[in-house]
Amino acid sequence: MGDKTQAHHPGAAGRALEADQPASVRNVVLVGHSGSGKTTLVEALALSAGAVNRAGRVEDGGTVSDYDEIEHRQQRSVQLSLVPVAWDGIKINLLDTPGYADFVGELRAGLRAADAALFVVSASDGVDGSTRMVWEECAAVGMPRAIVVTHLEAARADFEEMTRRCAEAFGGDDPDAVLPLYLPLRGPEGPDGHASVTGLVGLLSQKLFDYSTGERKESEPGEDQLPDIEEARNRLIEGIIAESEDETLMDRYLGGEQVDVKTLIQDLERAVARGSFFPVLAAAPAAEGARQGLGTVELLELVTGGFPTPFEHPLPEVTTIDGTPRELKPCDTGGPLVAEVVKTASDPYVGRVSLVRLFSGTLRPDQTVHVSGHGLADRGHEDHDVDEKVGALAMPFGKQQRPVTHAVAGDLVCVAKLGRAETGDTLSAKDDPLLMEPWRMPDPLLPLAIHAHSKADEDKLSQGLSRLVAEDPTMRLEQNQDTHQVVLWCLGEAHADVALDRLRNRYGVQVDVVPHKVSLRETFANRAAGRGRHVKQSGGHGQYAICEIEVEPLPGGSGIEFVDKVVGGAVPRQFIPSVEKGVRAQAAKGVAAGYPLVDVRITLLDGKAHSVDSSDAAFQTAGALALREAAADAKIHLLEPVAEVSVLVGDDYVGAVMSDLSSRRGRVLGTEQVGSGRTLIRAEVPEFEIGRYAVDLRSLSHGTARFDRAYARHEPMPPQIAERIREQAGENG
Repeated sequence: MGDKTQAHHPGAAGRALEADQPASVRNVVLVGHSGSGKTTLVEALALSAGAVNRAGRVEDGGTVSDYDEIEHRQQRSVQLSLVPVAWDGIKINLLDTPGYADFVGELRAGLRAADAALFVVSASDGVDGSTRMVWEECAAVGMPRAIVVTHLEAARADFEEMTRRCAEAFGGDDPDAVLPLYLPLRGPEGPDGHASVTGLVGLLSQKLFDYSTGERKESEPGEDQLPDIEEARNRLIEGIIAESEDETLMDRYLGGEQVDVKTLIQDLERAVARGSFFPVLAAAPAAEGARQGLGTVELLELVTGGFPTPFEHPLPEVTTIDGTPRELKPCDTGGPLVAEVVKTASDPYVGRVSLVRLFSGTLRPDQTVHVSGHGLADRGHEDHDVDEKVGALAMPFGKQQRPVTHAVAGDLVCVAKLGRAETGDTLSAKDDPLLMEPWRMPDPLLPLAIHAHSKADEDKLSQGLSRLVAEDPTMRLEQNQDTHQVVLWCLGEAHADVALDRLRNRYGVQVDVVPHKVSLRETFANRAAGRGRHVKQSGGHGQYAICEIEVEPLPGGSGIEFVDKVVGGAVPRQFIPSVEKGVRAQAAKGVAAGYPLVDVRITLLDGKAHSVDSSDAAFQTAGALALREAAADAKIHLLEPVAEVSVLVGDDYVGAVMSDLSSRRGRVLGTEQVGSGRTLIRAEVPEFEIGRYAVDLRSLSHGTARFDRAYARHEPMPPQIAERIREQAGENG
């Protein structure tokens, strides 16, 4: 782990990587805020491992990560990328995730596929709140983690100070579980007074690793350098011994016994693998023309020696299709096939490509598998169970796909031509269909209302939208029956921009974004009566129908009641359903501003009919006229939907969030403490006021808060706002 002496044999550039045993695989996800340097680090690791040439390119051009055209246009990562490299005979699947909050769904997919995490923090920016939240999620499931400090070249970058801040942010009750394995070596100061980092010193081995020539060179430190690392070295040794399974080791060490470095490294690797010790390392990209970036060899050694194999990854819950629990051996290459689609993408040349993590069994090309997708119907993903034939298996390498002959349990692989497979689906044997519990995905809470730009686009829109949501389960498609709008629910503005970009450039569909409409209702505020008279004579049979109704308000949620109180046959029995049909049709259209009428009782009291000219159509028209007349004499309330909102926020932002909710006409119902330093705020807020709350809350809390919403009820809108809505309806109608 940076202090070993054996030789390393990096993989050949561009070689397709295949693993025959789970023990020779490491699945590592890179986590960190946007701009922390994750993608640059991945490319530096690929360069050091011999996977790319010195220009940071794969053999046939292009970088190994961020190769999507959208990422080039937006100048940031927007999707999960897999970069496989080889080191010491170990295949390392590096999963590069976006750091921007809008693409947290891609991050969660990466966490699901990985067995360990590298948290990348910038020495110039520090640790942000969202990164801390992800750390806590990993801690809750015991995922092994390490920390990589980048941007040490920045002015005033201080590795020791950054390490201290990481210990505060990530150490919890045990800051000595977050300690550096190496200390940076700085060269002479430049004109700006800042000394660049030229190498590292290993605290355990007390060896120097010089990267100043662009290639790692090992040497012995001078006697004058050893005292500078003594304090950090002693603290690291004590931290490792505290995690050792040998309970006598600490007493022996404190008694003056020298602990063998090999023993310390073994204890360190075990502690890292079980997620109880979190080493801090430094890294920097290679200079132009150099073969190795600072700290990349040390990181590769940490991953291969200290991070766990897939055998140590707890298997997600597996059931049969009907829900019966199924016990499986972890990572059994000869066991039943159980794999999960962690990402779906559309390639213009090969069609749909699925990135799959295998948890059991072995997958081969042309194998027929069962594809199961359950539990995401609320996101526009219908439950499905189909058999499909697997196409080619491949390893991604930049824009290219390198064919492989098989993939074993514990590995990741790209699968072509699974036309029905969606992100989150389970792949299993066709004669033994199984289902994995899906991972938790964030709710999309920002609405994007769209319609096709032209008739040609309208014909392609449905297919484009279905492919879009199949790729991204954090996006929800809604066909709103009340507003007649097509709504894409997204995680934020950047997420929405990517959706529009993909529709336009990947699927060839031009759409227009329109204001999102909230589903309003109307109701009577008081009792009112109305008379509907529909009498016409125009040669032949005329039209004759008269009815008198009374309308009274009902409690919320009652819908529409129709009561018949006609006596003496004033309205013939066969026409009473016609009156009901007419008033219900008018209620659906609205009586004031064009929104559906709800929560009223409509009573038919009297009427008149003609033996020849009365008809079903005439009494339907009369019923609608009667309801409109009653509305003209009544006070009509506009009802707006109210959402129950739960906001989880750091204590520092509770006051600002509660004040903001009040400014949105919200009613705070209560607060409660959740864990250390966080508060859950429950409130009721009109949906009119929270259309952009996903964006506004992120800004208000610096990305540290999240919220959920659920429909509570409709209730009367304030008169001044209701009047404005009516005026707008009149202008548009």
